[in-house]
Amino acid sequence: MITLLKFKKYSFLFFVTLNFQCFFVFAEENKLPDWSGVWERYEGNGGMFDVSTTKPSDGMAGSPGVRQFPPLTVEWEKKYKENLLLVEKDRLPDPISYCGTPAGFPRLLALPDVYEFIVRPETTWIITENGPNIMRIYTDGRELPAENERWNTYTGESVGKWQDGTLTFKTISMIGDKNTVLDRSGLTLSEQAEITTKIFKTNDGLLRAELEIIDPIALQKPWHVTRHFRKLPANTRVFDYACAENNRNPITSSGQTLTLGPDGMPIDKEIK
Repeated sequence: MITLLKFKKYSFLFFVTLNFQCFFVFAEENKLPDWSGVWERYEGNGGMFDVSTTKPSDGMAGSPGVRQFPPLTVEWEKKYKENLLLVEKDRLPDPISYCGTPAGFPRLLALPDVYEFIVRPETTWIITENGPNIMRIYTDGRELPAENERWNTYTGESVGKWQDGTLTFKTISMIGDKNTVLDRSGLTLSEQAEITTKIFKTNDGLLRAELEIIDPIALQKPWHVTRHFRKLPANTRVFDYACAENNRNPITSSGQTLTLGPDGMPIDKEIK
């Protein structure tokens, strides 16, 4: 005997044998995609969050004269230019240089080390080797918290749904410019930012993340950013990453990020 029960988007099949042993089989109507394995960002190692508007196009984050051009408000363009001047003077303190501080969302999608995407019907986790960074996206039907129940965190609150192999989710309640930047150019968003993200696998095997960022404080209009990830060979390993064990980029009291040599001494030509 076969019995089919339906509940929301899931089907439950019960197979009963002649000797009345019962086997439970779970079949999901909206089959989840296979995002297993280890992934890395595809847009190169420049470190800029929005590579499509970065000038010069081959510029490295944290280098003088390198910036991106989101639709910033007048106030936020001024803040960004102030941070760019600090970059030129090597005085922009990147929060993640203080080991143990998460990169937060959406910077989490623009890190130099590898990623894992753990897909389950009720939750998808994005785990980065560069850490600590773990993002939870709930797809169990829950709603975003009511406004009086929200608590700002580095990765915020994310809920979403699956449709035809695409994960669409909305993220709110991020810390914003108080404790996070999007890259070493010093670009920030406010804590009122809301981000809608779609992630899906392309025909050529890449994972594509399409972000629509809305921020009534920092942006004049929605900002669209696209990131890609490529899968690494099957034997690729992910290691624990704790920069506090070997922090070669401490920050001085004046805001200068140092680089230490093998002997633990700064190799910077000038320290202030």
